[in-house]
This record gives sequence, structure tokens and C-alpha cells, in this order.
Amino acid sequence: MNEPIIANREVTRHILASFGIRTQKKLGQHFLVDEAVVRSIAASLELQPGMRVLEIGPGIGTLTQQLAMTGASVTAVELDRRCIEIMATTLKPYENVRVVQGDVLALDFVGTMGAEPFCIAGNLPYYITTPIVMKILEERIAATKMVFMVQKEVADRMTAVPGGKDYGALSLAVQYYTEAKKMFEVPASAFLPPPAVDSAVILCTMRKAAPVSVPSEKLFFRVVRAAFGQRRKTLANSLQGCGFDKDSIAEMLQVTGIDGKRRGETLSMEEFAALARAYHD
Repeated sequence: MNEPIIANREVTRHILASFGIRTQKKLGQHFLVDEAVVRSIAASLELQPGMRVLEIGPGIGTLTQQLAMTGASVTAVELDRRCIEIMATTLKPYENVRVVQGDVLALDFVGTMGAEPFCIAGNLPYYITTPIVMKILEERIAATKMVFMVQKEVADRMTAVPGGKDYGALSLAVQYYTEAKKMFEVPASAFLPPPAVDSAVILCTMRKAAPVSVPSEKLFFRVVRAAFGQRRKTLANSLQGCGFDKDSIAEMLQVTGIDGKRRGETLSMEEFAALARAYHD
């Protein structure tokens, strides 16, 4: 099969012009036109023929094409009907690609992919990156590995360690459920049209077991969200402001030995887990 590579500036321009397409900023549409980047994203999943991959937001099929060339079975979920029309042409040679029209934030993952293991890939719309990632993590679907193109700032937050400004609730959620690694950064010039920010590719491998012991994930993340609800407040004040009573807070801090004057961004995942274990409703 000797099809033109979509991840090329001139090829992409030709495709868009042929269909009379203008990108929609409200949908966060920026088309990747750097073949090396697209190949690296696909390669990071180490796909083999017969493996299954869900792609989020395929656009005109740029990454989809590279995923399909591995021999994997690709299901691509796209919201924009115009892009689906384009992919009917650009991906026509690839019998291992299935395109589904829909909003990933409303997607029934099990209904779409079943219960068998699969990988996820996507050049995520930057304005809804966090909701998409959290939906995937919280629904505990059968995904084993995920690779995403995201805004560099978001990638920094997802992989951040305690003590810095990037560390927060998203960092802890991603690192609780996965082993996350920022693979490489991608300049704005790799896109058509170029976005106002630089991007990064992040690889998340789902954990088989939680990295810390918690009485319940719901309580653990309640403590986490409370601690980061108002970043300038101390831990004790943040917990109180989110519904924890003074007596419970005092006991949590005493049992764990954590100073209530600290701020949430200084606490490790284990310290958050310890606070959750020490809480008695």
C-alpha cells in the first residue's frame, strides 16, 4: 500500500481545500503535519497486528493512518461530521479502521470497545483535555496504555512532583492510576494552523495495583480536591472549607504527623493517602 502520508503540510492543505474545510477554533482543530512526530506517537504504543486501539479526535485521519499501518484494529471517535466525511476518503484503503461519530465525553467505552484490553491514542482538544483524561481514569475501562498529545502545560501538570506550581489534583489522579511519562515536546510549527502554545506527548501505562493504600478512592480524592481547592490556603483551612469538621481534621493531622500549616502542593501521594486512612466520618 503506497498511500500519501497525511502528516504532511502540503497533503493536509490539499485535503482541507478539496473539501472546502476551514478549521474551527471552537473545536480546537489544529492538524498535525510533522510525519516524524506522528510516527513517534504511534510507535510509543508498540502496536502489533491484531491489537486494538481507540483513537480520540482523529480529525482528517493523520494519526489514524499511522496507527492503521501497524496492522492494529483502530476505532476512531470523531465529533465533527465534516472530518468523518473526509476520513471516508483518506482512510478508505485501510480496512482495519472503524470510524464512530460521537462525543468522547459521552462515549460508552465498554459499548464501543468491549471488555478486552485495548490502547488509547489521541491529539486531544486542549480545552477539554482534563475532562477526557479524568473520564478515562475514573471509569476504570480496559485500557492498558494511553498516548496523548496535549498542551505542554498540561503534560507538565500530569507528570509533576510535589513542591512545584504544576503539582495538583490532576497530577495525583494521573499518577494514582497510571505510570506517566512525558515523551517529548512538539513545537507549534508542527501544526496547521499553529496553536498559540507548544505541545507535548505523554505516555500513560495503567497500573495493575494502586501505588498507595487508601480506605476508598472516593475519600482519597475528596481529600486531594479539598487540599487543592484554594491553593493559597493551608492544608487545615482547605480541608475545613470543603466539609471536613475541625475535630476530624485535628485527628487526621495528629495521627499522620502532618503539619496543618503546610499547603497541598507540598504533600506526597502517600501523605494524602495517610490523611484519608486517618479520617473517621
